[in-house]
Amino acid sequence: MSAPDPGRPLTARILEAEVLDADPALFRIDVHTDGEIRRVRVRYLGTSPMAAAVRLSVRIADAVEPWWLIPGLFYGDNRPAGNDRPYPRFEAHPAADADPFVSDEWHFRSDRAATPAVFVWPDRARHGVALSAAPVTALGLTGLGFALHGGDAVLSVTFPAREFPVTYYGDAAPREPEVLHHVFEAGATVEIVVRVHELSDDRHDYARVLRELHAASAPSAPLRPWVDVPSAAALSAEGLHRWHYDPDPGVLLETVGFDREVSGRDGKSVDRHAMHVGWVSGIPWAYAMLRHAARADDSALRQAAESVIDFCTAELSPSGTFWGVWYRGSGWTQSWTSHRQGLHGRTLGEATQFLVRAVSLTERDDWRRAAASNLDAVVTRQRADGNLGSIHHAETGEVLVWDGSAGLAWVGALAEAAEWDERYLPAAVRAGDWYARLVLDEDLHGAPEDVDLAGTSEDGYVAVMAYVALYDATGESRWLDLARRAADFALSFRYTYDVDFPATSMLGIFDFGTRGSDQASPSNQHLHAYGLVMTREMLRLAEVTGDAHFRERALESLACFRQFVARFDGDFNAYRGMVTERYYQTECFQPKGMLLTLSHAWSAGVLLLGCEDAIAAGEAD
Repeated sequence: MSAPDPGRPLTARILEAEVLDADPALFRIDVHTDGEIRRVRVRYLGTSPMAAAVRLSVRIADAVEPWWLIPGLFYGDNRPAGNDRPYPRFEAHPAADADPFVSDEWHFRSDRAATPAVFVWPDRARHGVALSAAPVTALGLTGLGFALHGGDAVLSVTFPAREFPVTYYGDAAPREPEVLHHVFEAGATVEIVVRVHELSDDRHDYARVLRELHAASAPSAPLRPWVDVPSAAALSAEGLHRWHYDPDPGVLLETVGFDREVSGRDGKSVDRHAMHVGWVSGIPWAYAMLRHAARADDSALRQAAESVIDFCTAELSPSGTFWGVWYRGSGWTQSWTSHRQGLHGRTLGEATQFLVRAVSLTERDDWRRAAASNLDAVVTRQRADGNLGSIHHAETGEVLVWDGSAGLAWVGALAEAAEWDERYLPAAVRAGDWYARLVLDEDLHGAPEDVDLAGTSEDGYVAVMAYVALYDATGESRWLDLARRAADFALSFRYTYDVDFPATSMLGIFDFGTRGSDQASPSNQHLHAYGLVMTREMLRLAEVTGDAHFRERALESLACFRQFVARFDGDFNAYRGMVTERYYQTECFQPKGMLLTLSHAWSAGVLLLGCEDAIAAGEAD
């Protein structure tokens, strides 16, 4: 069979319908086509109640190298073959004894997806197709799936949802497949609406579809922040200072328990007496505290922020960069990696970028020397092709891992410090060119320390910050295009609708609106607020491109996470100023509707940073 013409768009996509777990002869299914929209009428002809499900599918023949996308949930093969963290992965022809999280067919409940849609491109040269549906219908929670069957790529939506071949709950133990049914009463008729999206041969065409679906769903998911931007800034600053800051020795404790009477099995506090130099604690959030202290004229907060940065910069690793993590019992040591003495490039680069920004607020020679030491070290290690490496040896400076895009975190720091040393900007440009291929291939991965080389929402944030910094430093439009594409990638993790929660769950009782929140990653399927780290860059991107969509999505996220910042002691069982890391929107790690009862330094810090960036940009309304 000859391959379809790659230059000709696909049209009139046929929607296949089937009944699951019941006699199909008892059902009549009619499909009416209106452009992209398929209205599917399902009539039950039986005389007694029947439990069943309905699956609607489309297929593309001769899928040579399918690339799948379920926004926020599944990207390409989804998990690198050698990744040390088990979660769903696609393989075209898995071995009979393969890892249970490896399959050529996957089905998921829709609340795992940032947008309830599933995409496929059969290979790099051909047009793709996508299916989308409402997250919940009269039949219950929708399911999304795909499979490679006999060389055909098949996309499906199932009403109600089922999960196959296993259910992923956030750990290495596969759960039994979840199978939901709708009970059809005698003579019942239901209508289901799905959309079939024809795609160009450019994988990035998903961004167009996601914009359309966001525009369609946003009116039914109104933003409902609990407090205004200045109030959220004041609360999160208070939370950092009151609960996370420890003046001895001058650190931001990474986690603090909501319940101050609870202790662990050893009888000690559940608080984590540790601090990363960046990422989940450390310099970025101390910088946010500095910003707020300057605006609010808060000398105590300023002193606390300066002491955190002093502590981080006072002791560098033997190789000239920051250390990774400080622990109360053992001091500074490596990052969260299996590589002995390994320091994670994203954590180091992010800490350095925000230290450069802190120097611009408070000119301190010791801070500047520490930033320059980090920048000098990474410039020296940069490969000739521009790669800055992902994991570095703390003692020797040897780059232990070159794979992944974690090194992009250095680009913003280099570009923003370019006036300090003439080598920094060329190094940033070389790195920007090297990592561009990962942006263009929709293959950003490896930014956080805790998921090895997996793809995450944080990879998008890091890339946006890097390429906006390069554009601002050079004025070259190519960086702007990469920043835009990286922003679209990051926004693919952002929920475009409100998840329905059990009425008596924590998130249900408080009517938490998920629109504007981000799925952390396909591995960590919970909602988080880290996307606020790029608020400044998203507003800048909207300004220089004239594309208001980036502004809307930035402010949408800031509105979302002005929910669940504790307004008083006892608010949702937390203390004033506390901010959680995890909101459980699906069945992963915890039951749907729960809230992690720990306040995280980065969660309060990124909310504070987002608020201060919005206020500085005149977006505090």
